Amino acid sequence: MDRADERLQLVADPARPTGRLLLADGVEQSYVDLADPRHLHFEYVRRMAAVADLVAPAGRPLEVLHLGGGALTLPRYLTATRPGSRQRVVERDPTVVDLVARELPTLPGDVTVQVADARAAVTAAPAGRYDLVLADIYQAARMPAHVAGVEFVTEVARTLRPDGVYLVNVTDLPPLVFARVQVATLRAVFGDVCLVADRRMLRGRRYGNVVLAAAARTGRLPVARLAARAARDEVPGGVLHGAPLDRFTAGARPATDATLTTPP
Repeated sequence: MDRADERLQLVADPARPTGRLLLADGVEQSYVDLADPRHLHFEYVRRMAAVADLVAPAGRPLEVLHLGGGALTLPRYLTATRPGSRQRVVERDPTVVDLVARELPTLPGDVTVQVADARAAVTAAPAGRYDLVLADIYQAARMPAHVAGVEFVTEVARTLRPDGVYLVNVTDLPPLVFARVQVATLRAVFGDVCLVADRRMLRGRRYGNVVLAAAARTGRLPVARLAARAARDEVPGGVLHGAPLDRFTAGARPATDATLTTPP
């Protein structure tokens, strides 16, 4: 067991000798296989990787911005599956960055890690730079308000290329009120949005992760192929898009900086 401080730990996976878990206050945050960066332990990470696999021809390098770094699971995956991709990782916690740099395999020079706030980094990023922006931003198990509203999503959209895709990990519990609001928020900015999640979550039976994908152009998202991939996962998932997503979000209103900071 290695420690950056009392709350951060890297521990070996007893079921997989080359697996390492990053824990924060005892809660699992990231997983890395030292021998195989293509092995993705968490279901929501597999769903995000599936979108990354399908948005461009296999092997084509991408320009990628990761908001939230953890143990750099997805940067490692994209380095293996799309060699030559230029990736920028923004992680707000320097102790995480230090621990991961010291204890886990080093990534190539086309992956850079910056200690910064996600919104500040996005606001400062040039327009039309990225093919893919991935957001996995949590503080005390909640998505911070300043990265959950239309204003932030608009800034993300500005940084994307015309066919770029924005991916967001959302944690929620039945009846998925927060996920519904986040879908409405993405739809206020992007022309094409879909949701991928464990089928049990969509039936309101469990807490967990919902992955949202968004693109500017209607029809840009590879929905049919993504649905087939999600159905084959070891934790079978479902995809909502179009009319089913309309029904899912019925009545939900987009979040804004004002609504997120106004007391109920």
